[in-house]
Amino acid sequence: MALDLASLPDVGALTVGILGGTGDQGRGLAYRLALAGQRVLIGSRSADRAAASAAELAELSGGDVSGGDNADVAGRSDVLIVAVPYAGHAETLAGLADALVGKIVVDCVNPLGFDKQGPYALKVDEGSAAQQAAAILPESRVTAAFHHVSAELLADPTVTRMDLDILVLGDDREAVAVVQALAGRIPGMRGIHAGRLRNAGQVEALTANLIAMNKRYKAHSGIRITDV
Repeated sequence: MALDLASLPDVGALTVGILGGTGDQGRGLAYRLALAGQRVLIGSRSADRAAASAAELAELSGGDVSGGDNADVAGRSDVLIVAVPYAGHAETLAGLADALVGKIVVDCVNPLGFDKQGPYALKVDEGSAAQQAAAILPESRVTAAFHHVSAELLADPTVTRMDLDILVLGDDREAVAVVQALAGRIPGMRGIHAGRLRNAGQVEALTANLIAMNKRYKAHSGIRITDV
C-alpha cells in the first residue's frame, strides 16, 4: 500500500511548541517548521532564554516564533515536541503533566551514552523514552518521531531540502497522522507511520548507528524507506 500523503490532515493552523527548544535539535526543528509557515513556540526552563532564542529564529525564518517557559508553552500549544536531554526527560514531563492533558506529544529524545568506543543505546526501564513519556503522561496523546534528523542540517539556511523519512510511532492513529503531516511540511521530508509506541526503543537506539556512520563517513545520514 503506497503512502497516501493527500489523506493526511491539514495542520497549518496548529501551534507547535517545542520543549527544550533552545537546544540544537529543538532550535533546528523550530526553524524548519517556522519556515514552513507553522506557528512555533520555543519552551525552556528560562523564559528569557526562550524569548531570546525565539527572536533569533523569527528573524532567520521570517516566521511566527515566540518563546516562554516550558509550562507556558505547554499550555498554549496544540502539539508539543519534546527535545530535552534524556537526563531531564522524566522530570520535565512530570512537571508538565497537567498542562499536557489532551495534547499531542511528540517525543524525539534518544537515550544514548558515549564512551571511548562511541555512542550506544541506554537501557530505559519502560522500553524507550517515548514509552516513559506515555507512562508519565497517561492523559496525553504520545507519539515518537524526528529521531534521525541532523540538527546541523536543520539549522543550516543553505540547506533548502532534507530528503529523508521521519518514522512516526504511536497508538493513536489520528495523532500519528498529525505528526506525519507536520513532518511533510518540511521540504523533502515524509512522515511514515512506523508502528506502535512499543516499537520506539529500536528507533531511538538506531540513532547510535547513524552517529557512528556520520563520524566514519563525515556525513549527516538519515533514513529513507524504500517501496513506500
